[in-house]
Amino acid sequence: MAKSKKKQPKRYLFEEVLSFLKHNSEKSFNYKQLGSAMEIESEGDRFSLLETLEELKHQGFVTETEVGKYRAKETKAYQTGTIDFTTQGTAYVVISAEEPDVFIPFRKSRDAMHGDLVKVNVFPSRGKGKPEGEVIEVIKRNKTKFVGTIQINPKFAFVVPDFGKLHVDFFVPLSDLNGAENGQKVLVEMTEWRKGSDNPNAKVVEVFGNPGEHETEIHAIMAEYGLPMEFAPEVEAAAKKLDTQIKPEEIAKRRDFRGITTFTIDPADAKDFDDALSLQKLENGNWEVGVHIADVTHYLKPHTILDDEAVSRATSVYLVDRCVPMLPEVLSNYACSLRPHEEKYCFSAVFELDDNAQIQNQWFGKTVIYSDHRFSYEEVQTIIETEDGPYKDEILTLDRLAKILRAERTAKGSIFFDKAEVKFNLDEHGAPIGVFFKTQKDAHKLIEDFMLLANRKVAEFLGKPKHEENQEKQSRKNNDDAKADAVVYRVHDVPKDEKLLDLNNFVARFGYSVAIGNRQKTAQSINKLLHDVKDKKEQSMIELLTVRSMPKAVYTTKNTGHYGLGFDYYTHFTSPIRRYPDVMVHRLLEAKLNHTHYLKADELENLAKHSSEMEKLAADAERASVKYKQVEFLGDKIGQIFKGIISGVTEWGIFVEIVENKCEGMIRTRDMKDDQYVFDEENYRMVGRRTGRIYSLGDSVMIKVKRADLVKKQLDFEFINQVETKQEDIRNPKRYKKRK
Repeated sequence: MAKSKKKQPKRYLFEEVLSFLKHNSEKSFNYKQLGSAMEIESEGDRFSLLETLEELKHQGFVTETEVGKYRAKETKAYQTGTIDFTTQGTAYVVISAEEPDVFIPFRKSRDAMHGDLVKVNVFPSRGKGKPEGEVIEVIKRNKTKFVGTIQINPKFAFVVPDFGKLHVDFFVPLSDLNGAENGQKVLVEMTEWRKGSDNPNAKVVEVFGNPGEHETEIHAIMAEYGLPMEFAPEVEAAAKKLDTQIKPEEIAKRRDFRGITTFTIDPADAKDFDDALSLQKLENGNWEVGVHIADVTHYLKPHTILDDEAVSRATSVYLVDRCVPMLPEVLSNYACSLRPHEEKYCFSAVFELDDNAQIQNQWFGKTVIYSDHRFSYEEVQTIIETEDGPYKDEILTLDRLAKILRAERTAKGSIFFDKAEVKFNLDEHGAPIGVFFKTQKDAHKLIEDFMLLANRKVAEFLGKPKHEENQEKQSRKNNDDAKADAVVYRVHDVPKDEKLLDLNNFVARFGYSVAIGNRQKTAQSINKLLHDVKDKKEQSMIELLTVRSMPKAVYTTKNTGHYGLGFDYYTHFTSPIRRYPDVMVHRLLEAKLNHTHYLKADELENLAKHSSEMEKLAADAERASVKYKQVEFLGDKIGQIFKGIISGVTEWGIFVEIVENKCEGMIRTRDMKDDQYVFDEENYRMVGRRTGRIYSLGDSVMIKVKRADLVKKQLDFEFINQVETKQEDIRNPKRYKKRK
């Protein structure tokens, strides 16, 4: 606390004393102890302190535990959580999974910003809606650096943030511009937010350049999400010092697969190959399939500068024009990349399968391999379709076995989302010149099925109780009876019944249904739903709503199974080049095989939680880069007309996704001049008060590109015709109530 030489205003003391007592709520203090702790020295100020304590007691904020001793009063009205702002300035504080979010009205958020950890005063409930409250304290800032556009005036400057959920501009003294020029995109660091001030102070720490330029915008996205531009010199130096040679003494410790047909299957433009498949027919007629994963942990040792950097990044991030790798190139593109015609160290899951893809034996351990061929997905797909090409017998056998594994997964409740992924063709300057879609075909599914098999069986080997394992008709040659460590799982919780009920109520109007109550039947009904809507006008809408009904998958040491895949045990083992949880799983597997231990449960859980958070951040950054390219792609198409599908409806406007390029923009409610439209939240649609005209989720519409704002990364559209109006709704336009 700052020293208080002069008599302080009573209001200031009120807030400071209450804050101090709340932060030390387990203790009681007399006014002398408080004065000493708060560095209040003069008699006059100590008298004011005593008056303040009495006033706090009178108002019910503190209690007098014994004569002259005060303590913050415990109250359930105060809650702590993470604040999540909307673009309109209101917010929600997420308390926990068990408690409802607390709604924060506009101007009741104090000096909190999106993502901050805050303390809120929760008001008494006024009905069935979400509880309301106000922020009384920011406990911890989510971040202190922000991206925005600088506006320089003769005496001061402001930075307007790019992020739509930040509702304050940053005041920057002219002495802290760091060479920035008016209108440029910059990174600022918040220095303080004075009490009573509407805007925080900040200084420019990096200048990106002029808005709209490719490198400026991509670097700004990276800075917004805290993604590093490059590895620190000391990290690169440590990577270059690694001994990456394949040595006979190390080979002698490993199972040798160099004489067995082995190949990789990856995207045509891939630079790192972290998995390979081997196949050979055994004398008993069964098939031995090896799932070989780059042995990253052979080089990446715990508590080194390389490992610390990998922990910090936790994942590789794939922006629209580049990869921000988890590991330096020496590892990701060379030592740990299973490049063709090179010997490499691997950690492998090897399965003996009969002709019906039933597992007869399995083995996990360190290996050395030699990749005979590097396939692209397109090449393998051609071999599957034509039954001709290099290693056709191996490819066709693996495809046949994979399809049996896939059918078994389907029968047991695995859900198949098959949404196309949007990709851009970029010119040499990074400008988008075309759009294409990545869809999964048999070649992709072949790799996916064997990676899922490895992930599932490694999770079972690490985490399944022995009595369950002994009931299976499988050999466990390298199982041991040592006490199991905690395991890092990839879990996906069962969707809540109310979410499924909402989904079922909505799809029912199109003649579909979702089973509720039985886990396996629900999954099967969702698969049938996703199959039945293929190529229908409601496909995009129903796929989107189905995804939204599902919880997010996360990493944790607490196994609850993976609902979406239908697995009781599941982890990530197959991509240690780009995911840190896979590195942890490799170490856990090695520890079990060697009868040792890796990390304690709480240490693993902390790393798992951090990995989940970084995964979400990476996904947000990837979406931001795609959105930027979508806006840029339509920048020279203002006034052009496209066919679209209504992909979202809110009270502020209607989102439309263009069919041919998947670019999404908004028609704002205020720009719909032909009528006054009311948001019908329950039915995902907008209804005209006067005409009864309806815009529903999934409707086909024709739109014109109105605006492409590169700075805000926003697309604005306008309707050029109206969808068909339903007569029963024209007759009853008053039955739609505006959401409160």
